[in-house]
Parts: sequence; structure tokens; C-alpha cells
Amino acid sequence: MNRIFPQRDVNGNVVTETKAIPGGKAGLSPLCCSRRGACLSACILLLLAALAALLTLVAIFGLPSRRPGAQACVTPTNRTGFLCRDRRTCIPASRVCDGVRTCVFGEDEDENLCRKVPESLPIFLVAHCGNPTSWIYSDQRCDGINNCGDCSDELSPVTVCPSCDPGWWRCTPTVFMYCDCIPRSLCRDGVQHCSDWSDENSCPGP
Repeated sequence: MNRIFPQRDVNGNVVTETKAIPGGKAGLSPLCCSRRGACLSACILLLLAALAALLTLVAIFGLPSRRPGAQACVTPTNRTGFLCRDRRTCIPASRVCDGVRTCVFGEDEDENLCRKVPESLPIFLVAHCGNPTSWIYSDQRCDGINNCGDCSDELSPVTVCPSCDPGWWRCTPTVFMYCDCIPRSLCRDGVQHCSDWSDENSCPGP
């Protein structure tokens, strides 16, 4: 019967033999290596799944749009306007925050823009009247209509407007809604609109 005697070093101490595990490091069990590999694989799979979900959302809803700040533009009638997000549509200033979504994406009625009119409006959309407590939209200035109620949006010294357009007749109107011109469509209609009756006697009409 063979007897196995423990090996001793030169000092007489027992030497413990450590066997190497094929394909692994000494002292580590195959189970430990297996668990670490599984954890690493699971993390990679989770990252790939999250990336796939993000790409799917982008494909469905598109990239988040960068919303530029409100910008001024000039309308086809040469009035101050509000440039819509599509960068092509220019709506009159007075169409902003009027309760109707005029821009394709409705940004002219955006809550932040309209939360406290006129303070929340960009400065280019607002014009002030002679009365500091009154204001109008900037496209209503010099349009021939008494929007401020005291004609300060049409007459100096508060506002300097060009002469009446060809479609208007200059006189002192008797109608409160006009300031120093009336539409030529009112000429020779049998009703006095100018204090000197020039709308009936001199105005050639439209």
C-alpha cells in the first residue's frame, strides 16, 4: 500500500500544492469566470436594446426640433410680420395671439408667447400709443385706421407716417375710425366723410 507523505520545504514546513485550472487563473473556479462573462454579456445586450429603442423613437417621431426665437419678417403688403417655424410663412403681427393658429405648427399661439400679452410678445410685434397704457400691434401703425383711439398711431409727434396711399383720400375725416385720410371707396357715395365735403365734391373715387 502506497502512502503519500506531505512535501516539506528546506525549513520543514508543509508545502500546499496548488493545481492550475485549464484555461483559467490559479485559485479561480470555472463558475466565477462563467458568472462574470454572463454579467458582461447582459450589460452589452441591455445597451444594445436601449440604443435600438432610441433609434426606433427617432424613426417614428423624428429628431427634436430646434425652435428658434421669434423673428420679424415683412408681409406681402409691406407690413411688419411674424416668421413662422417653416421659415417661409410670414403672417401679419396682429395675427399673433389672436386665438387662431395661423402658422402651420401653431407657434403663433404658443403658450409662452401669449401668456401675458403684450409683455410676453417680442418687441418687434408691439407699438405704443400716445397713452402709455395703450398699445397696438406694429402692423397696425400707419395703416390709416385709428387703432389707438387718439390717432397717435397715425399722426406725429408719436408716429411719423408717409402720405396717404393712392387708395386713400386726404382730408379731415368726420368718421372717428380714420385720422387724416379716408378710403377712396367712400368717395362720392352720397355720405359726408370729410369735414369739408371734399369726399363728395373733389375726390375722384376709387
